[in-house]
Amino acid sequence: MSLRTPLGTVRGLGSAKTGTEHWWMQRVTAIANLPLVGFFLYFIVAHLGAPRSAVVASLANPLVAILLALAMVSMLWHMRLGLQVVIEDYVHGAAAKLALLLFNSFYAAVLGAAVLYAILKMSFGL
Repeated sequence: MSLRTPLGTVRGLGSAKTGTEHWWMQRVTAIANLPLVGFFLYFIVAHLGAPRSAVVASLANPLVAILLALAMVSMLWHMRLGLQVVIEDYVHGAAAKLALLLFNSFYAAVLGAAVLYAILKMSFGL
């Protein structure tokens, strides 16, 4: 006895078995973002109008650099997961959906690499 609908049986479509994991990752990143974004905003406000040398001096502290890197990775991951849901729900063409999902993943990866490079570069005083 199968729990699939007749149409699902014909098409061979079923559960992708990743919906729960995706849902949990969105919640985990959302919870992680609460303190991390708070720290990120505090860091930005504390350094408004400060010269670059002051920002580089702050980033020389490993704890500050690690927290900023974690904040950016968590925010980008959360953004990627959220946009993936929007694309999957509202883009109906298969080619457009695939293209947008690929762009979403590559955009998050490239932005993450650029942010991590900038944080590492400033944290080592370069």
